[in-house]
Amino acid sequence: MAREYLFVQVDVFTDRMFGGNPLAVFLDGRGLADGEMQSIAREMNLSETTFVLPATRPECAARVRIFTPAREVPFAGHPTIGTAWVLATEGRLGGAGAALEEGIGPVAVALEGPPARPSFVWMRHRDAIFGSEVPDRAGVAAALGLDETDLQPRAPVCTGTTGSQFLYVPLRDRATVDRAVLDVAAMRRAVDAAPLPGVFVFAAERPDSAYSRMFAPHTSGVPEDPATGSASGPLGAYLVLNGLIAPGETVRIVSEQGTRMGRPSFVHIRLRAQDGKATDISVGGSVVPVLEGRLRVP
Repeated sequence: MAREYLFVQVDVFTDRMFGGNPLAVFLDGRGLADGEMQSIAREMNLSETTFVLPATRPECAARVRIFTPAREVPFAGHPTIGTAWVLATEGRLGGAGAALEEGIGPVAVALEGPPARPSFVWMRHRDAIFGSEVPDRAGVAAALGLDETDLQPRAPVCTGTTGSQFLYVPLRDRATVDRAVLDVAAMRRAVDAAPLPGVFVFAAERPDSAYSRMFAPHTSGVPEDPATGSASGPLGAYLVLNGLIAPGETVRIVSEQGTRMGRPSFVHIRLRAQDGKATDISVGGSVVPVLEGRLRVP
């Protein structure tokens, strides 16, 4: 007899349908093997699909496993925010402030608006850690189909993470970001990294915004991601620490992503930046329900 699993699909980091980053949330993943979860994520063919399970930590409302079409990931932004929103609407989150158990451990989330229909969801990030500067700037630019002069001067190309690692490539302006086309093999040679993480290209737009794209065909089976919350936390820290956004006791930034691919997304970032450090990083956005369905597994 076939097993039946209910799911909800939402658009994250947007206030309207058919924008933002779509996410499928399976409300009860019990009984599914790892390989079945991966097959379902491949079938859904979204940037990520999540499976909700009972928490193993008492401080967490639920355990969440996150799959791209190619692999399971320990932490991700739009799956965290979208799953938190769905659980809140199901009365399963446990209040305006809660935590979800992910591969990196508890991830704190906070709701704004009615608890049963939040208008906005925030997720807490760890402090960002950045790697050393990639010296081959010309090679990095060429791997994106660009010239070295298209890179933002005096800003490093480097890896960064608050739980998932990305390669941060600062570009001059949004037109340059839109021209970027990733050659994975060339980027691997330029960065001399194994494995090469997702490639996050962006341009700072003063005083408090950025324009971004993220490529990950080689890591997640996702040629381009409409919105990348896990990359946006380190992005906020990067912008402040490299003088591309003014520091302050509380910094708020909006990163526009997905516009080039027809899925405009607006990722809100807030953090504290003082004495050369970026702390208290959170990323947030709105969530819109799109459809509900049931999937039958043999």
